Amino acid sequence: MKKLSFSLGILSSLFFNIYITAQETPSNADLLKRIEALEAEKNKPKEWDASLYGWVRAEYNFDSRQSAYSREYQLNLYPLDEKLDAAGKDINDAGASNFLAITSRVGIKFKGPDVWGAKASGNIEADFFGNTEVNKTSAGSGSTGLLRLRHATATLTWPTTAVTFGQTWYPSFIPDVFPGVANFNTGILFNPFGWAGQIKVTQKITPELSFSAVAYKDREFQTANATGASPNSATFNSYLPTFHGQLQYRNKFITAGAGAEYQSLKPVIESGGLSSDEKVNSEMFFGYFKYSNEKIITKLYGITGGNLHHLVMIGGFAGYENPNGPESYKPTKTSAFWVDIASANPKIAPGAFFGYTKNSGTDAGFKNLYARGVSGTRILDDVWRASARVDFKQNKFSISPEIEYTAAKWGDLTPEATAGPNIKDVGNFRGMVRVMYSF
Repeated sequence: MKKLSFSLGILSSLFFNIYITAQETPSNADLLKRIEALEAEKNKPKEWDASLYGWVRAEYNFDSRQSAYSREYQLNLYPLDEKLDAAGKDINDAGASNFLAITSRVGIKFKGPDVWGAKASGNIEADFFGNTEVNKTSAGSGSTGLLRLRHATATLTWPTTAVTFGQTWYPSFIPDVFPGVANFNTGILFNPFGWAGQIKVTQKITPELSFSAVAYKDREFQTANATGASPNSATFNSYLPTFHGQLQYRNKFITAGAGAEYQSLKPVIESGGLSSDEKVNSEMFFGYFKYSNEKIITKLYGITGGNLHHLVMIGGFAGYENPNGPESYKPTKTSAFWVDIASANPKIAPGAFFGYTKNSGTDAGFKNLYARGVSGTRILDDVWRASARVDFKQNKFSISPEIEYTAAKWGDLTPEATAGPNIKDVGNFRGMVRVMYSF
């Protein structure tokens, strides 16, 4: 009897456990629902997302002649004029070289929840190029090698309208249409370069055609300093920002556009002990074209205007003496164009670049000249550059040897701020290798 009772107890316990297990084990339908829920959660857009990008970049440069440069010969502009010593030897006919990695870069792209029905995104980017040059008089190193802010933007994007706030490229620098050279100079002198604090509104007219309006203020890249000015004072002394308008067409193979700018700067508020409200007003016009397919990439760009100094181009503005009044100002005119043709091969891609820029001067009668490309009583007439490169690419790693020749024509300064008598042609040959590892 005891054995029977014990057996019944065991059976009851087993049936109870089986019942409970059956209740707890999900059916195939339940499992399918759970899997679908997990997949939906996985595929649900992230409310916040961020990605890191950048590169390690090393450049090995060798120059045949002394040049106007930035950051310890990292960025060469134009070869310097002839400078003869007592024996008649050209002091500037001397080479230079440097190995640098200060253009290594890091950035973060991020996005968040929608704002007023718009997709919200942002970007912060920096490199180690620094903001200031070596101080030769005090043996200081400036800020070369220190972190420098390049871009810091927030963008709201609706279906046909986008608004960008913060610091980013000058609107005349087209990220999709700039020289593909290996040299960090990126076609400087012939193509605008730099970034500025701005607000930009882009409106789509059609899926392929858009119009952008930009208001910006110079910061790191700025106009020349007039007598009595401090760095960038011409920008913040002026109530008005620079106004820019641009029309752009883009499809699968072609990017083309044209634009214009108006800039009004106030170099100083005091001139010769007198209150000054004098301004330097200038206009600028530009156009560009790019064609690309699976085999070739072709780019063209042209620009003309006054006081293009802030775009890292030759020229600037002139100061005129006024009896019993403050100094007044007028811009110098500069024109430039370039062409770049390269292979679109993903492994080995040769390319070639040619650029030309011309100084057309300003009105006669100036007393002071605040411009790039002036050395005492000598001034640049024109500069041209030709280069050839080959990009060897493997995954995120690339090696790009490049040869480059930059020629400059110097002459005596005329009353119109052009190059006159005693023309001297000089040239610099640069051989370099760029090595990059991107992430």
